[in-house]
Amino acid sequence: MFLRRTERKKNGKTHHYWNVVENKRLDDGRVVQRHALYLGEINSSQAAAWRKAIEVFDEDAGRARTLALFPEDRCGAVAGDASVVQLRLSEMRLRRPRQWGACWLAGQLWQELQLDRFWADRLPPSRKKTRWDQVLQVLATYRLIAPGSEWRLHRQWFGNSAMVDLLGADFGLAEEHKLYACHDLLLAHKDALFSHLVGRWRDLFNADFDVLLYDLTSTYFEVNASDLPEGSKRRHGYSRDKRPDCPQVVIALVVTPDGLPLAYEVLPGNTADSKTLRMFLSKIERQYGKARRVWVMDRGVPTEAVLAEMRNSAPPVQYLVGTPKGRLNRLEKHLLEKPWQDAREGVKVKLLAEDGELYVFAQSDDRVSKERAMRRRQLKWLWKRLRQIATMEISREELLMKLGAARSRAPAAWRLVEIEVDKVRPSFSFALNRKKLRTTRRREGRYLLRTNLTDNDPAQLWQYYTQLVTVEEAFRNLKGDLAIRPIFHQDETRIEAHIFIAFLAYCMQITLTRRLHALAPGLTARSALEKFAAVQMIEVHLPTTDGREIRLTRYTHPEPELQLLIDRLKLRLPPQPPPRITTAAAKQASPCSEDLLT
Repeated sequence: MFLRRTERKKNGKTHHYWNVVENKRLDDGRVVQRHALYLGEINSSQAAAWRKAIEVFDEDAGRARTLALFPEDRCGAVAGDASVVQLRLSEMRLRRPRQWGACWLAGQLWQELQLDRFWADRLPPSRKKTRWDQVLQVLATYRLIAPGSEWRLHRQWFGNSAMVDLLGADFGLAEEHKLYACHDLLLAHKDALFSHLVGRWRDLFNADFDVLLYDLTSTYFEVNASDLPEGSKRRHGYSRDKRPDCPQVVIALVVTPDGLPLAYEVLPGNTADSKTLRMFLSKIERQYGKARRVWVMDRGVPTEAVLAEMRNSAPPVQYLVGTPKGRLNRLEKHLLEKPWQDAREGVKVKLLAEDGELYVFAQSDDRVSKERAMRRRQLKWLWKRLRQIATMEISREELLMKLGAARSRAPAAWRLVEIEVDKVRPSFSFALNRKKLRTTRRREGRYLLRTNLTDNDPAQLWQYYTQLVTVEEAFRNLKGDLAIRPIFHQDETRIEAHIFIAFLAYCMQITLTRRLHALAPGLTARSALEKFAAVQMIEVHLPTTDGREIRLTRYTHPEPELQLLIDRLKLRLPPQPPPRITTAAAKQASPCSEDLLT
């Protein structure tokens, strides 16, 4: 295996991407290259570390000595040796293949976060010896690896996984009623979990909590709102999932710039964003004490009253927030008089101090190119579609429906076009509003930020604001990779517990993501889990010539690229389980035979 670099030009810049590649010889003698691991853009020190790891890995030729067992047709010379077990290899059977690698990796993450200790203290076994902490680990592991319903976990996934082997338990962990009952035990420990995680983030990643990113999302339920009980949090509201027809709940989340979660809250679905910040400010202050923290938020989250409270508190609570474009209209004349300053390469800013706050008008060249390309693509499509509709011979009602569909498909471009529909006939005219287009072009890639950090470097303020994508990425992972919905529960407590379990899975996922990021930014948690999932556990049944049977439970040996990843993560695979000899005759076997098998 070796490192291979590829180049790609984007927006006038050259980007270098790295892959771990191995040569594979084909039957016809040709050699082709197989991409084993995608590393993304890595710096020179990371590249050197990967090269060194690959060299060490390739030099380690024989990692384990294999002791031979004697097949039945080659044991004449050792037939008199009682310490030798003679096998019937022609009758060997392989049974119960099950997924082991990803479950083992999830267990390592669970232990690394010390969640095994945390939950063992708070979820003691029941009178019937049910290990609720292990049931919860199964639920969180399932949500991380192959999310779905608890019914699917019970019927299919648990039996196809090696969780029984890894936890030293039995199928009782996946009994349907236990999976649901476990949900009822969790929410009382939510605040304690938040405090525990803060300590682990400090220990594992030397995390600091000077900058906090705050945002909200929603998740919907395909139920009839009139059938919901009084006081339910499932309510109609502004839907970020484009499903205003469904009741929903709102999820508010606080994370660090590295994506490490600090706290979350489940709110009624009709909660306005602007009514949540005051509650979270007091929650964080109450749980972690007063400290100098910078809250980074998007526009629409804080109100003027809350911002005033943050400025006037003792000590003042620092904030950086995006502002709506209406405020840009008010300040545009003042900003025109200010000179541009270079904050960093490709980013320019104008600064305007007003009423104890600092307004930062920032322009990013990369964002200008991206937003301009998006606007051109949308406007080009809309213009073509309007021309098509204009040639159609349809009724006035159909015309209005098609125009409405075009508007929903390209809403940003629609605002740049003036359309006049005839009040009687099925016809319309359209023209480009050049004044609006000039205004739009002037504001593309530009953002107006508002802060009470009046002494900070503008480049630092811009970096704070761009980190909001981290909390958006957390929401994407919760909704996509961890499949927080559909939520099949009906009871309100279990709905919140379901979100709690998804939060635990996200904590495991972000822990893996941060560890992989230190090796190469291109390695994602999902790609690593898929690599580990290739390791299966299987039961090998070997009959002997004296009527007994040797049973070996074994996980398959990792492929070279996975072994390389295991080494780079500084993980150590556990020893293979010892073999067992079945039937009462096993008592007569010599102790040396067990040594031979191991």
